[in-house]
Amino acid sequence: MEASIFHSVTLDQTKCKGCTNCLKRCPTEAIRVHDGKAQIIGAKCIDCGECIRVCAYHAKVAVTDPLSILDKYKYKIALPAPTLYGQFKKLESIDALLNGLLNIGFDDVYEVAKGADIITKNVKEDTTIQKKRGPLISSACPTIIRLIQVRFPELLENIVNYISPMEAAAKISKKEFAEKHNVDIKEIGAFFITPCPSKATAIKSPNGFDKSAVDGAISILDIYGSLSAALNMEIDELPKRASKHGVRWALSGGESDALDNGNAISVDGINNVIEVLEAIEDGKLSNIDFFEGLACVGGCVGGALAFENGFIARERIKKLSENLPDAVPYSKEEMAGFDFKLDYPIKPNEVLQLDKDFSIAIKKLEQIEEITANLPGFDCGSCGAPSCRALAEDIVNKRAGEMDCVFKLREKVRVLAQEMIDFSYEAGLDSEKNDKSNNDEEVDG
Repeated sequence: MEASIFHSVTLDQTKCKGCTNCLKRCPTEAIRVHDGKAQIIGAKCIDCGECIRVCAYHAKVAVTDPLSILDKYKYKIALPAPTLYGQFKKLESIDALLNGLLNIGFDDVYEVAKGADIITKNVKEDTTIQKKRGPLISSACPTIIRLIQVRFPELLENIVNYISPMEAAAKISKKEFAEKHNVDIKEIGAFFITPCPSKATAIKSPNGFDKSAVDGAISILDIYGSLSAALNMEIDELPKRASKHGVRWALSGGESDALDNGNAISVDGINNVIEVLEAIEDGKLSNIDFFEGLACVGGCVGGALAFENGFIARERIKKLSENLPDAVPYSKEEMAGFDFKLDYPIKPNEVLQLDKDFSIAIKKLEQIEEITANLPGFDCGSCGAPSCRALAEDIVNKRAGEMDCVFKLREKVRVLAQEMIDFSYEAGLDSEKNDKSNNDEEVDG
């Protein structure tokens, strides 16, 4: 299963200095440092990009698609994340940005914000959605979905059974373009302009369905330069496609506001989200109806592949969206033929099982508990693992040894040193006895 999971976050070991900064910041303990180099455990990685933010040596990088991927398709549709609207200082209107995308080679533009409007409408009108144990959980952030797969599998049934706005935008835009221009839909490529590596992973390795409708993910950082220059050209006023609320999905709380659910909570920042998910798992938030969790601080505007500071981008997006309508109506005919629900339930990450044999897994768990109890509990990271328990798990799985713990090693060295001292002392006594015995024999002689 691990081999089939694409990861956007990768490691350039030639740049890694083994500093352990990433080790302590990884929310799923997916990083180890051995032989002076970091290693990423693919089964645990959720492509959140936290290691990219903290690596001073730029050894962690996000793999997205180059602009040359556009050449693979005869027709190209840009799917701009609403985060893109907040990246430019002098952007006077969203129209200017959408025209800019057309100016750099795209044949059409479809706002992901409009996809957000459509998913909002479907979720609000879906009478089949039942409140699970605890609140329903947003399916918008792929990092949070993978976090739940890795650390909170019991909460998978709480996730809203709908695809992301990105997927909805790709489905609709390709069908509309094919019908409008009478072309084969296979000749059309839809490309998401992404603020985070997790979206690239979601495209290559989707959850809840087999194949993404998106054909590539282009980083905001990669497209920023060419798009910035194209914004200065003359623009045509385009039809307003998205609402104020759809555009504000880029901000923490945007989805909850769009759903107009007064009994919802919105949390941003991966560690804050983990804290709330733990509370949901413990049954402490059963009175809440909806939980919107976003991995990046501030929401998608805080993505690792965004150009502008997230807080500045947030204010720009709020200003640009002020004059947009509160809602954009969609007819049944317009949405006919589209199914925005997941094809099947999202499954837990089974790769993390200690063993397929339950009895062996129990024994390994007991070993992990025993080893952890005998470790110092400092979670210093000097062993190359983020915590003593993680080291214990590595020891049981033959990825490390007990002497990787510097405190255990120091204790072992101290014991060996004492044994050497004792041995030397005993050897010295034996030597003195032999010398005395030889002297006595000479006297007797």
